[in-house]
Amino acid sequence: MGIIFLKEKVKSLPATPGVYLMKDSTGTIIYVGKAKNLNRRVQSYFQHSKAHPQKIIKLVSNIRDFEFILTDTEFEAFMLECKLIREIKPLFNKMMKSPQSYSYIVINRDKVFRTIDITNTKLEQDGRLYFGPFPSKTRVEQAIIGIKETFKILCSSNKITNSPCLNHSLGLCIGMCRGNSVIQEYNKIVDNIIGLLSGKDMAILEEMKLRMALASESFDFEAAATYRDRIEAINFLIKKEKVIEFTEKQQNVAVLEFLGEETCKLFLIKRNKILFSKKFDIDQTSVEHLSMLILTKFNNDSPQPFKELDREEIDEAQIIYNFIKSSHCHYITIPKKWILQQNQANVEKALNKLISNKIKVKTT
Repeated sequence: MGIIFLKEKVKSLPATPGVYLMKDSTGTIIYVGKAKNLNRRVQSYFQHSKAHPQKIIKLVSNIRDFEFILTDTEFEAFMLECKLIREIKPLFNKMMKSPQSYSYIVINRDKVFRTIDITNTKLEQDGRLYFGPFPSKTRVEQAIIGIKETFKILCSSNKITNSPCLNHSLGLCIGMCRGNSVIQEYNKIVDNIIGLLSGKDMAILEEMKLRMALASESFDFEAAATYRDRIEAINFLIKKEKVIEFTEKQQNVAVLEFLGEETCKLFLIKRNKILFSKKFDIDQTSVEHLSMLILTKFNNDSPQPFKELDREEIDEAQIIYNFIKSSHCHYITIPKKWILQQNQANVEKALNKLISNKIKVKTT
């Protein structure tokens, strides 16, 4: 199929959410993408081609046909894209993915001289404290080095010696490499870093924000920009940890996304999976029916033993977390005791509150 025929085929695409699958001359799927507006997104590949990055230009030159799958919402398109990429492993999705591997921050607290490192692997029950996995090694390095430089713990030695390290003479190390009372100061900073990554202590982040403001007030815009970049990298780490924590709790989450004035879609989510979804008319579907449906579906879901998120699950967890925290939907968590007791009254009450809040937003 030539480029002209492809352009004609694109014109028939609906302006609705969905997933598109690009194929080469052998019919092999070489790229999977998602779109809020399929028509606009797929059409963009065949327009202004000179402005495209080289990887896109190469992709387009290999496209001979495409398929598409419609979804009711952009969220479903995101999740379906993630699933198909994992199953099909298209050539160009792999080429366009960042080559950086997932990384962990690992802290060894068992030594007098505590260490903070970045690793690509997590060893089970080795006594060290791990945070992650994080999908961008660059952002992890930027955050950790930024913290170490800010609080002068970027030591060029990893053990206590009789003489200070090179970075001490450069003003980047407070001298914990010499031991003595400085080790206590250093360990306190490490505890603050652990608190930050755990989401329990934002003192480090607040200190960096203060330093950024002071640098800006002093017209030291280069220093202010450096602190800004470090703060952004730290926020990236904190958000990823929140995603992991939220997902690993395995809460029963019921989500309502309003597709129009009277149409809504119900999603039942647990961990990083959509257990059930259904579109319904608000006026023609009773809250009683929805509450019983929610209780039944969650009750039928077999409880799973706790398991840490692996690298393949992180992308799905991130999509779900961003979705439920966005303004596009409203959600409630259904406690286990409600499900065990089949407490329909409490579920109805929570659903009524969700729907009434949406109506208030719509009328104000």
